[in-house]
Amino acid sequence: ADFNYGADEYDAEGNEEPKALPEGSETMPYIDESPTMSPQLSARGQESGDSVLPTPTDGLGTGGERDAGKGLEMRKLVLSGFLASEEIYINQLEALLLPMKPLKATATTSQPVLTLQQIETIFYKIQDIYEIHKEFYDSLCPKVQQWDSNITMGHLFQKLASRLGVYKAFVDNYKIALETAEKCSQSNYQFQKISEELKVKGPKDSKESHTSVTMEALLYKPIDRVMRSTLVLHDLLKHTPADHPDYPLLQDALRISQNFLSSINEDIDPRRTAVTTPKGETRQLVKDGFLVELSEGSRKLRHVFLFTDVLLCAKLKKTAVGKHQQYDCKWYVPLADLVFPSPEESEHCPQVHVIPDHELEDMKMKISAIKSEVQKEKANKGQSRAIERLKKKMFENEFWLLLNSPAIPFRIHNRNGKSYLFLLSSDYERSEWREAIQKLQKKDLQAFVLSSVELQVLTGSCFKLRTVHNIPVTSNKDDDESPGLYGFLHVIVHSAKGFKQSANLYCTLEVDSFGYFVSKAKTRVFRDTTEPQWNEEFEIELEGSQSLRILCYEKCYDKTKLNKDNNEIVDKIMGKGQIQLDPQAVQTKNWHMDVIEMNGIKVEFSMKFTSRDMSLKRTPSKKQTGVFGVKISVVTKRERSKVPYIVRQCIEEVEKRGIEEVGIYRISGVATDIQALKAVFDANNKDILVMLSDMDINAIAGTLKLYFRELPEPLLTDRLYPAFMEGIALSDPAAKENCMMHLLRSLPDPNLITFLFLLEHLKRVAEKEPINKMSLHNLATIFGPTLLRPSEGESKGHLTLASDIWSHDVMAQVQVLLYYLQHPPINFTELKRNTLYFSTDV
Repeated sequence: ADFNYGADEYDAEGNEEPKALPEGSETMPYIDESPTMSPQLSARGQESGDSVLPTPTDGLGTGGERDAGKGLEMRKLVLSGFLASEEIYINQLEALLLPMKPLKATATTSQPVLTLQQIETIFYKIQDIYEIHKEFYDSLCPKVQQWDSNITMGHLFQKLASRLGVYKAFVDNYKIALETAEKCSQSNYQFQKISEELKVKGPKDSKESHTSVTMEALLYKPIDRVMRSTLVLHDLLKHTPADHPDYPLLQDALRISQNFLSSINEDIDPRRTAVTTPKGETRQLVKDGFLVELSEGSRKLRHVFLFTDVLLCAKLKKTAVGKHQQYDCKWYVPLADLVFPSPEESEHCPQVHVIPDHELEDMKMKISAIKSEVQKEKANKGQSRAIERLKKKMFENEFWLLLNSPAIPFRIHNRNGKSYLFLLSSDYERSEWREAIQKLQKKDLQAFVLSSVELQVLTGSCFKLRTVHNIPVTSNKDDDESPGLYGFLHVIVHSAKGFKQSANLYCTLEVDSFGYFVSKAKTRVFRDTTEPQWNEEFEIELEGSQSLRILCYEKCYDKTKLNKDNNEIVDKIMGKGQIQLDPQAVQTKNWHMDVIEMNGIKVEFSMKFTSRDMSLKRTPSKKQTGVFGVKISVVTKRERSKVPYIVRQCIEEVEKRGIEEVGIYRISGVATDIQALKAVFDANNKDILVMLSDMDINAIAGTLKLYFRELPEPLLTDRLYPAFMEGIALSDPAAKENCMMHLLRSLPDPNLITFLFLLEHLKRVAEKEPINKMSLHNLATIFGPTLLRPSEGESKGHLTLASDIWSHDVMAQVQVLLYYLQHPPINFTELKRNTLYFSTDV
């Protein structure tokens, strides 16, 4: 089956993006699996005497590639989780049916609450659905309780799938049922009381006897359930050997379920085209490029052209294949009328809606996953259609990122009243545009108005004159172009000279990734000097990067100018420069010293590059007396502690004074400070506490990350790594819950207690997200690989491609940590007692 794209062309407005179907299946509907949205389930944990969860060697393989017994053990976990959620579902259907009988009884009296017709509409097919699932549950339950590997239950799922016709009738009636219930609630107080609080029985061995749920929520459950059953079938097939008698039956059930889902889930993509009047004139082009404009509250990708006396903002018109492409002019401002509003004037400008970091990180992961798929297809001489399809998907995702990531405002004002707002991802670019315009404005410019013919000519010339041809996304690169560097760039910013007068000075470093530049590090402010000596080292993660930029700023302490807008940078740029990251020159073990000259200022810096696979090696420490590179069990035993002293101290310090620090754990600490702290902890020096209280908080956060990164074995262990990868890949929340809790239970005590301690700390950090800008997702992205990445012996073959920086493994590692971060609090004692139950909504 081919992916069904609604559009052949791509629209720079960002409002005509084709809707591709979600990954994993062409026919499955969108299912939000995030724990905040997806209903949580009562987890039926395994008996505490059970063996440790097996670790299938190939989660996606079937049959001979994998030890069948291990797959069957995963099947039991999947089924017991599903059974738990099936029990809750039956209880919900029962709760829905409960008021039906008394309502029917009153319908024929002189004071009916509802008419028979209304009852029939609201409760349509619920009784039938209840009976189907009760029969299914009663047949499946004894099989799971008396589990052995020869049990078959595929026929039960096949029978369940063959009765989906009842659901079709329910779905067709669903909208009318909801509307009828809503109307009856408004007109009848008695019914309103009933429908607001339906009592749902808790699972048999749950602490909660009942929960209250609205009728509207319960009426949605059957729709949700069909999706859930389909996910379970995916999981079961994944862990059923191909020669097992259940395999063809489950395949058949999945086929029926997917066809059913696609029949009820056909989205019609609304098409809109932007119609504008084209206008233009010919002049010398000085600069052009793609910028994101905030127009009428939404982000649009524009091609902006700076001519000798006019700034023109255009978008590429959609044209038929083979036709000459043209631009549409959206607006123009003669440079004589163009001014840059000051921060004070910007106060009245619209606020910029910033996309949360975790959504951007999610998209980066998707893009990288598609990149590795493309590489695999090419390596396996895959079909060109499949590669094209992946590339199209990658382009859509990269386009979304390009549109939604910029947040630095660049405001343009026309003296005659109209203001425009661009959003950039890099202050360097904003400064380039501003400087180019200001340079042209030094000439004697005349104000003017272009006639429609002149504007048409000017806009017509844009296509021929443009210097930037492609939207800056990596999917537009040719195959032979450099993919850029993946790994870690270590940069020491030494010093700068050439300033005319004393100032408060600092530098920022930007690198490009995913087609655009972002700021990655910032030195401290060196006060009142003409020759700042920073000597600070930074470790910058590169994701396909080709350039490094350094910007030198004068810090603004004037209260009246300080920013009104979150992303407004009011500090003055003293100079800026850029160097290409040449893979040959950079990839040496030695430091490479360089100077960037900018506006008469010289900034000295050194750099060296470590490829990702080199920097990710876990190497046990030679001396076992320290804490870095020493097994956690050895350290806790030596200290007679449950959680290593270094972990407790760093976390305490971050919570004391770093929890509101913007970018805590994301911003690099100074490398020399981190090394100093490492040495003090390793030597168990009595000055540790004094040193911690004086140290920059980012260095303390960096020390904690380094400790976990240098453990000889990951905190969540090599042994359980394959099982964590299996567990997080399960689609059914009940099975996933069952499996993920079982895995925690299987960790050695020091690892588990330390993990739970860190987990609660990271949750507290994320509670301050409005201030520190660190969401659970950001923290999972930073700590996931650090806590899970297998040690050298285990990770052979994991790092084949440089661009696998966001390979499936890394994505899964992030997802594992995110799962636990979004989970309700986990108590060590209860977990060990194996009595964890979580709220019963399915």
